[in-house]
Amino acid sequence: MSTQSAAPEWQTSQWLNTPMPLSLNALRGRPIMVTAFQMLCPSCVSHSLPQAQKVRSTFREEDLAVIGLHTVFEHHAAMGAVALEAFLHEYRIGLPVGVDAPGEGGDPLPRTMRAYGMNGTPTTLLFDRNGGLVRHAFGHLPDLQLGAELALLIAGGPVVMDEETPPDGGANCTADGCPVVPPNRS
Repeated sequence: MSTQSAAPEWQTSQWLNTPMPLSLNALRGRPIMVTAFQMLCPSCVSHSLPQAQKVRSTFREEDLAVIGLHTVFEHHAAMGAVALEAFLHEYRIGLPVGVDAPGEGGDPLPRTMRAYGMNGTPTTLLFDRNGGLVRHAFGHLPDLQLGAELALLIAGGPVVMDEETPPDGGANCTADGCPVVPPNRS
């Protein structure tokens, strides 16, 4: 598989923990790690968000941008802006967090989630210095693997993206993540 693919710009409706909105284009020149999460996703809360915070405290901000993307595909009413702000405060999550823009025309999937073909949360996206997508992984990435890939990106080396294994499509969240369940079309 190609080590880089074109990456669409993030489509957000709000930004938290940052004085100005962030964009893929504005962050060019340094690698970027995006952690897509939902605050009601057990794996996001127990694994991916703590991991993103560790990454942010390990690497210098000028060497690596670490971004959260709150991408809600279920329980929309329970995960609004006020609840998200309280969640970020209570869990002491200080990294910049964009709120994925709602889907268009009644689509339950948010726009960035749809544009990137995310299978659920957590999802990790890694971008090189040119804004090219080099990793798209559903579920929790092991710390050692993620650290090695980030070190390669910071050093300017290539990261080869593995084929993503699709989730089993089960409706329940597991320790690995919360898969998107296609709406019932019957």
